[in-house]
Amino acid sequence: MSLLNPSLHFTYLAKLYIKNLLAIMFGLSFAFAAIDYFQHMQQLTVASNYKILYIFYMWQEALGLLYPLAIVFALIMTKVSLIKNNTMGAFHAFGYDKKRLLIPLFAVGSLTYLIFLTLHTTEFSYAKDKASFLLENELGVYNVNDLFFKYNDTFVYINKLDPIEKKIEDITIFKVEGYQVRYTINAPMATFDDEKWTAYDATLKTHIYEDNELKRYIVEHKESIETLEGYKPKIIESLYEGKALNIIDAYTTWKLLVKQNLNSDKIRASLYDKVVVPLFAMALLLILFFKLPFHARMMNISAVIALSLASTFVIWGVLFGLGQMGSNGVLIPELTTILPIVLLWIYAIYVYFTDERSIV
Repeated sequence: MSLLNPSLHFTYLAKLYIKNLLAIMFGLSFAFAAIDYFQHMQQLTVASNYKILYIFYMWQEALGLLYPLAIVFALIMTKVSLIKNNTMGAFHAFGYDKKRLLIPLFAVGSLTYLIFLTLHTTEFSYAKDKASFLLENELGVYNVNDLFFKYNDTFVYINKLDPIEKKIEDITIFKVEGYQVRYTINAPMATFDDEKWTAYDATLKTHIYEDNELKRYIVEHKESIETLEGYKPKIIESLYEGKALNIIDAYTTWKLLVKQNLNSDKIRASLYDKVVVPLFAMALLLILFFKLPFHARMMNISAVIALSLASTFVIWGVLFGLGQMGSNGVLIPELTTILPIVLLWIYAIYVYFTDERSIV
């Protein structure tokens, strides 16, 4: 068997799982988008085409949020279908063990995770923010006003940021040592060139102190000054307006905050939420595949389905709650996100290597 020429059992199980996965994923996401639309229908005062666009954005948001659940639910649905039709028993009769039967399902689940991981490096991550603009009837309004933050050994004030045009109106940079302002830089406009900002027609005012008293200023005019290296418009907007970030921008922001010696708990929690938390679905896929009975006579189908779904929701809910604690700084994100996922995977690996003793 190879990737280009898979075996019949691999193809059969993969197709069955993909069918169930797509049905559940799109069903859950469309239901989520429809419910959200009806909840906010009165607030959407935009044209009909924008209402459709709002539903599309919320559908994207639902896909990114719910696909881990769909991976698990599709496994439960596939396994129950195989049991009810006695297909699982037939596979065992032909000599297929649990580990071999797991491979196609785990491969499809892993591919789904990688697809959404890739999507979260794109504009896909900003679907909810785009929907919010439509909900607030702020079409074309992307400005962020009155930002104040630290950059290296200076402080920066931005009067207006346009993250779409990548332009700043009225930027002031000043350096403080102790209780003294050493210099200020003010420019009416700055633009971003994918790496750094360039402020044009800047005025540099240097403060001269004698015996800790301000005596005079030295004023210079600069045609351009380069500053805020690495501070992408979307990063600035997210840090100070609470907007979403994709994986690449979140990682870049994390490095910037570490460099500035600023707290990065919220950014790390956001990054782990997209990269690490969905891995719980792959661990549950492995656990449930081995733990669900392999023969209809060994199970009460309704009870098994209810218990499996309830366990999945409980684990997902606990991880969501822990993620919120990490995002709010109650505990460090590594404890609230990475540790629970690692513990779940340790148990999943234990089940993988120890549960082959019986086919039931």
